Parts: sequence; structure tokens; C-alpha cells
Amino acid sequence: MSGYLQRQIDKLKKEILSLGAMVEDRFQKAIFAIQTENLELTQKIIETDFEIDEREIEIEEECLKILALYQPVAMDLRFIVAVIKINNDLERIADYASNISIRFKTSFHDHRKFKYDYTAMADQTAKMLEMSLDALVHMDVDMAYKIRDMDEEVNAMRNDAYASMKKDIKTHPEMVGEIINMYLISRHLERIGDHTKNIAEEVIYLIEGDIVRHT
Repeated sequence: MSGYLQRQIDKLKKEILSLGAMVEDRFQKAIFAIQTENLELTQKIIETDFEIDEREIEIEEECLKILALYQPVAMDLRFIVAVIKINNDLERIADYASNISIRFKTSFHDHRKFKYDYTAMADQTAKMLEMSLDALVHMDVDMAYKIRDMDEEVNAMRNDAYASMKKDIKTHPEMVGEIINMYLISRHLERIGDHTKNIAEEVIYLIEGDIVRHT
């Protein structure tokens, strides 16, 4: 049974990494769509979000099946628990990528009077997501801890965006709806950073067996 369980664990690892690659691709395309003002790509991201949802459900069902049939213990159990949580975080990241696309599409039709540069924040968040998946592949706990520190930088960028847009609201109160809509893009990026940090913390739990959330 242990040999079969190991094969199921290996298969599950491939599936979660495949989902991670899909989510990473969606996020990068959402940012590219904003930078290039590509409404067609934006619409495609929105319309295909269901694909990520379906994969997330399939992986969760696979995890539950392994738990029910083989009752794994120790490292195998920690891996499955971590995958269940990482699976959910990846699905939420994809949701936020779709939300970014929706916000951009709305702001584009609002004549785009206000344009904000999200490049640094998007690059930092994308790097965190890439590193979190690499940490999972290579079981790199040092990289996972580094991602937690990088999240503070994303939070600071979100705060800067908030301060900048608050000034614009005071200057142009008639445009408050559009400005808030643009602020929400930075908020979605910050939430993607939070979920990426969650993935890193699950990698730490997987390797060290310690729950480091809220510490």
C-alpha cells in the first residue's frame, strides 16, 4: 500500500504544481493586459476563470480520497493538508487576477482619466508567487521565509497607492468612483501577496511541522 500511496502523493504534487503554473500564467496575463490596455485579453481572463475553479475542486477531491483510503501519517499527512490549503490559495489568487481584469475593464470604459503605475507592485507580487512555487518544488524553507518578508514590501506599496489616491479624491471629488476602482487594483495585488505568503507558510509547515501563521 505504501508504494501506491507514494504514487498518489507524486501525482498530487504534479497536479498542484500544474495548477500553480496555470494561476501564475493568469496573473501575469492580467498585469500584461493592464500595461498594454488589451481588453480582449482581459475579457478572456474573466471568461476562463471557471477552469481554475474546476481544477481546484478536482485536487481537493483527490486529497480527500487519499485521506479516506490510505490514512497517511507524518510527512505524507502534512503534505496533503498543505496541498488542500495551497490549492485554495491558488484558486483565490486566480479570482483576484480576474477581479483585476474586471476593474481594469471598468476603468477603461470610464475614460481612464486616472492612470496609476502598478509595475513595481505587480512585479514584486509575481516574484513572490514564482518563489512560493519554487519553494514547494525544492522544499526550500529559506526561500519560504524570505517570501514572508517580501510581503511587507507589497503592503507598503499598497499603502502608498492609498495615500496617493486619497489626495486625488480630495482634488477631484467628482471622480471618486473611478479613483476607488483604480485603488481596488492595488488592493487585489496586495491580497494576491497575502495568499502567496500563505503558500510559503504552508511550505514551512510541510518541511518543519510548525504552524507559523500570525507569528
